[in-house]
Amino acid sequence: MTVKQSIKESLTNLVWWREMITIVIGCAMCAVGFVFFINPYNIVPGGVYGMGIVLHNIFPSIQVGTFGYMMDIPLLTIAIILFGKQFGGRTLFAAFITPGIMNIISAAVYPTKEALQSLDPSQLMGGAINLSNHLMLACILGGTIIGAGLGQVVRSNATTGGTDIIAMILNRYLHIPFSRGVLMADSFVVLAGLIVIGFGVGIDGGEAGGWLLSLYSLICIFVTSRVIDYVIDGASYDKLLFIIGNTHSEPLRQYIINDMERGGTYIKASGMYSKDEKEMIFLVVSRREVAQVQRKIREIDPTIFLVVTDAYDTYGEGFKPFPEKDAMLND
Repeated sequence: MTVKQSIKESLTNLVWWREMITIVIGCAMCAVGFVFFINPYNIVPGGVYGMGIVLHNIFPSIQVGTFGYMMDIPLLTIAIILFGKQFGGRTLFAAFITPGIMNIISAAVYPTKEALQSLDPSQLMGGAINLSNHLMLACILGGTIIGAGLGQVVRSNATTGGTDIIAMILNRYLHIPFSRGVLMADSFVVLAGLIVIGFGVGIDGGEAGGWLLSLYSLICIFVTSRVIDYVIDGASYDKLLFIIGNTHSEPLRQYIINDMERGGTYIKASGMYSKDEKEMIFLVVSRREVAQVQRKIREIDPTIFLVVTDAYDTYGEGFKPFPEKDAMLND
């Protein structure tokens, strides 16, 4: 083995270990979010663990994490049979350790078995983290921590299984889009929470106004999804501009190159209706520079058509450097 190959192998192993550690940290964050901010308040944010919260209300002697195992193992088995090598080992790892971490933390933060079974927030950490009168805060904190954890897991080329597997199956055999499959599965879980927790079907009486928990669940789902997007794609600090005009604008070109010290790309274009030739400039700027471009266009030619959209990742001169080749390797 040459020195170059040895270095490459070492870097690959380093990336693999870094991503596996990231998966563990992400799974631990998910567990913390559920144990401290979701489970004690019967908020049902979809997914396997949301269904675990519903079932825990019917069978309180079984922990939420244990229900996660009871549902994830069959789903994972089906996924391996149906998808084979397409179903990653990292997802298996993440799906197996998350419920275990959740059970360990739950057992540690409740003083008695009875408190653990009831998931009594007044006894969680001696009542130090009791948000019973601040459910909105519990939703936001829980959704943020869970979303950040799941985002880290997804960035490391894994998922925690659950409703993702159901969505994959629906996509393959019923041709339902993956995102819609996740929505359908999570909606079913929230509906189950409304029936069992909100209206007390299957438990003694239920809570007065417990149906409001389903609304809090929807808030938690929204916060979680937004945070996942943020962690995966990053904050959108750059903006992508499409500047379309009828004629060449030399003043605008000079302003972009000399005043803004930016580069751009001319793209040949034509009007769909008029079929007239158009000049389109493809330009990436920072968020604060968008207003500068708008003012200059208004000054030079108000008939110019401007489209502004997000550029989540911009690589090249003047922006971020391209990642190293070995940093993008997968197992």
